[in-house]
Amino acid sequence: MVAFGKYHGLGNDFLIVDLRDKDDAAIQDGDKVKAICDRQFGVGGDGVLPILPAVAAGSAARMRVINSDGSESEMCGNGLRCVVKYLYERGGVHQDRITIDTGAGPLACDVHLSNGKVEEVTVDMGRPRLTRGEIPMEGPPDERCIDVPFEGMRMTGVSMGNPHAVFFMDAAADLMTLARTQGPSLEVHRMFPRRANIEYARMKSAREIDLVVWERGAGLTLACGTGACATAVAACLTERAVVDSEIRVNLPGGPLVIRVAPDYRTVFMRGPAVHVFDGTLDARLVAARPQ
Repeated sequence: MVAFGKYHGLGNDFLIVDLRDKDDAAIQDGDKVKAICDRQFGVGGDGVLPILPAVAAGSAARMRVINSDGSESEMCGNGLRCVVKYLYERGGVHQDRITIDTGAGPLACDVHLSNGKVEEVTVDMGRPRLTRGEIPMEGPPDERCIDVPFEGMRMTGVSMGNPHAVFFMDAAADLMTLARTQGPSLEVHRMFPRRANIEYARMKSAREIDLVVWERGAGLTLACGTGACATAVAACLTERAVVDSEIRVNLPGGPLVIRVAPDYRTVFMRGPAVHVFDGTLDARLVAARPQ
């Protein structure tokens, strides 16, 4: 049996499994994660977040992100906030700042408490990667992709440790419909050798953005922390927003607050994390669902 906690960040939901003192490869198997995340035959979730022993000095733990399709992502902002909440409240890490090793490197997280519980977390998401080679995207590796024509729209490419393609749409566009209909094909477009998260955004003002994300490996999602960060960066790069100002990003599951630091040296993301319930599962039984 495997113990898990169900958490969500603005509806982006995960199963957290603490493996710091266990050697459990089964729960980290992509096929089993796919079965566990099935919303009819499994527990249901956008992914599984195994917590593993830290790698870097000064880090409290390491987080893996295994998506609902069984693939692995480098980072997940909503998931990271949930892991920090778990570690502070139930994992024995009582620190105001908790650093977690991720596929995007060690990331420092500040906890915000209410009645002794973690209500919000601010994550120092690190430097956005802006060249095609870093994202990665096709094209000259040292070139940036800012507001360029692509598939009848205009795209800005950003990596927050994982690849994003951001499209700013006009007031008449239905962001949800665009994400649902175009997202699946754009995620796997040959432009993106490691696939991409696809963001459809609308500027409400220089400090507020509406956003819907087709998430790589999870599909249409209620929220995406790295997507909100990438979109705020893209808004600053295209002079739709201003660096070093708080930008409210409205996702279907609720808002995140993003601040892009001067010189794009880092991006700060603040948002909630919620514990839903705990349970145990037999990964073998969940994986053995009818075909």
